[in-house]
Amino acid sequence: MTKELTGEQKAAILLRAIGEDAAAQVMKSLGPKEIRKLGGYMKDTANITKEEEDLVMQEFEHASESGEVQFEGKEYIKAILVKALGPEKAARMLETINTKTYPGIEALKWIDAKALGQMLKVEHPQTVAVILAHLDIEQASQVLAGLPEGLRADTAMRLATMEEVQPDVLEALSQSLQHTLLANTGAQATSVGGTEVIANILTRLDKTTEGGIMTKIAERNQGLADSIRALMFVFDDLIKLDDRGMQELMKEVSKDDLPLALRGAGQEVKEKFFKNMSSRAAEMLKEDMEARGPVKVSDVEKAQQNILKVCRKLEEEGRIAVSGAGEELV
Repeated sequence: MTKELTGEQKAAILLRAIGEDAAAQVMKSLGPKEIRKLGGYMKDTANITKEEEDLVMQEFEHASESGEVQFEGKEYIKAILVKALGPEKAARMLETINTKTYPGIEALKWIDAKALGQMLKVEHPQTVAVILAHLDIEQASQVLAGLPEGLRADTAMRLATMEEVQPDVLEALSQSLQHTLLANTGAQATSVGGTEVIANILTRLDKTTEGGIMTKIAERNQGLADSIRALMFVFDDLIKLDDRGMQELMKEVSKDDLPLALRGAGQEVKEKFFKNMSSRAAEMLKEDMEARGPVKVSDVEKAQQNILKVCRKLEEEGRIAVSGAGEELV
């Protein structure tokens, strides 16, 4: 009997099976984050059995024949975005998709977050904010966390209040980062940054770093801080998940993370988890929590962040629906 494979593992197996040339063409269309993730799984495909490879190929062929794998292009993308996000958010997302890329900025996505943070710590906060707005959220949060405290707060403030950057500014920045530039005459201003971006970044930081940044922002602009806080989704907001969503989440979270994460959660959140377990499972979880004794706050926060990552992944896959701290589910 074969073990159950994740979507990433199946993708890695498929890439290995189709051969180097075809796999290279596929990889060209992927971003840095996807390539890093797939690369990690591809290293482990040497242990995959022939039976597992055949099952993955059969699943892909079936999905292609049944129409589950779509190839309609821009109109299809527009349709599903409108359906998933509504017309306003879909329009913003499409604008991002259709926006011209800047080679110098794009190149930064391939740099290790720690090294990139070292490179950016001598830059002006506005420059750093523009760059973070163009990075993947996970990478941006790691870079922001590694910046000196003063630069970190100033950058977060500028990122939260940024709405658009003129093409000539992005072009100059791209040239200074990498001496190539694609011509783009008559381009419109590019929407970047904003409260939603900084809220997503902050929710991925530890509480001490996030709290320090929010304190600085509140000192300068309390209204802005309130707007950011309303968009942030933190561990205690899991209480807003419906019972089906909570049960789906518990199927995916690590059994090691859950008792540790709940040690630092509010009582309502704990009860939400217990309520969606069998009485026996709830009792075993409580016993596990008590048996661990004193734990480090940093370990609790890490466990909570791990669970929130799973939550975001399930939301992206459409398997659960969550809301921010200032939103209600409908």
